[in-house]
Amino acid sequence: MGPIAEAVTAAGGSLRRVFSRAEMPLTLLDTPDRLILLRDQLKLVEAAIREIGDPALPARLSVQTGIAGLGPIGLQVQSAETLQAAVARVRTVMPCLLQTATSTGLYRQGAQAFYGYAVTERIESGRQANEILALGYLLGTVRHFLGPTWRPAWAVVTGASLVAREEIEALLGCEITLGSRAGLVFSSHCLEIPNPKRYDPVTTEAADNEPIGDDIAACVAHMIELGLDEARPSIDGIARRLGMSRRTLQRRLEEAGTRYADIQRAVLVRRAKELLSGEALSIGRIAIELGYADTAHFTRAFLEWTGVTPSQWRRSFT
Repeated sequence: MGPIAEAVTAAGGSLRRVFSRAEMPLTLLDTPDRLILLRDQLKLVEAAIREIGDPALPARLSVQTGIAGLGPIGLQVQSAETLQAAVARVRTVMPCLLQTATSTGLYRQGAQAFYGYAVTERIESGRQANEILALGYLLGTVRHFLGPTWRPAWAVVTGASLVAREEIEALLGCEITLGSRAGLVFSSHCLEIPNPKRYDPVTTEAADNEPIGDDIAACVAHMIELGLDEARPSIDGIARRLGMSRRTLQRRLEEAGTRYADIQRAVLVRRAKELLSGEALSIGRIAIELGYADTAHFTRAFLEWTGVTPSQWRRSFT
């Protein structure tokens, strides 16, 4: 979100309008590294493109950011022995991340290799923009091994046409064709190139970027926490954002041995304690931040959760 916000601001666009069109709270900019769903990412990129009139924005963002913008995936790339090993690691890690809903794959055709990318969710709006964004990151992965000036033989995106083709080709450094699957094409001998800057991620650093797994309860907890930036999220709203019905979500949570109410309560307790541990917000303001109508309702809920009032907890634990 950070690079998108910078691009919109630099072009004189309105961040408030961009986030409003994407149906996302502007307060997410306060924590730009938080994970968001793929469908929300696509909406945000599409809104930014519309706001500043730059269809080449996805390529510009990903090429400029490189593997530094890949978070935990970037760590896997940088610690792999060869390019082929890095591609294999990315393929394994990506399905385990909540925000992706995507897959990558490596295909050899004689002397050529095709490093492909696909959106696995049924999302049509913004799909091509997401593919172009991904191509920039795939390019960054290969360039980590082959150098910043390396160029693929050509790139492929899906769709019937491509707006701003010449500008995007200039950013990626190669010709782009239209096909059934997005990806980069290059010589297969490149896959054996060793990692020139290999390192082992420090445990504490990796923990800071630890992705959310495919545990449905963890996904719901994360979505509830994101929703608190805007309003108290409902189970219907969370189910809709996850692309499933309320009943399906309830059934999945039951199979995981939990309930929506239990997850929501745990998230609220954790966020309440985080806010109370500082002195910047009054208890009344914290109540509003957590979706309560007034201080009294929040106080009663917190007392039920912890056995003490918010003011007592703040005095005892700060």
